[in-house]
Amino acid sequence: MSSITGLNHLTLAVSDLDRSMAFYAGLLGFSIRMRGPSSAYLEAGTLWLALVVDPAVRRGPLPEYSHAAFSVGPAELGLLAERLTGAGVTRWQEPGQADSFYFLDPDGHKLELHAGALEGRLAARAALAQSGVVIYDS
Repeated sequence: MSSITGLNHLTLAVSDLDRSMAFYAGLLGFSIRMRGPSSAYLEAGTLWLALVVDPAVRRGPLPEYSHAAFSVGPAELGLLAERLTGAGVTRWQEPGQADSFYFLDPDGHKLELHAGALEGRLAARAALAQSGVVIYDS
């Protein structure tokens, strides 16, 4: 049986393509790879981000916890968080750990900058020794 090898791309519905491109390219540093009348492709590292204009896009954050987390280096987390805070982005959650910054994009998509890796998160969970938590080897 074949297995999934990773995330191919992330598509976000947006209300204003220019505003979203300025946010993702200008504030977060994504490279613009393609721009059309109602869509754009951007890239950061191995992540391909598609922005598509959709008149039915949300007008604020969803009440659930679902969000997309972008990887950043530990030294860059603080700098990017300061840049976003200075630009007036809304924080949707305070971090439980120092390796995250939670914020909203212009359309209310919940996002996170994360400077950690899965192995570190698993080690932290294991150290809590919570009942019912099982850590599996890969």
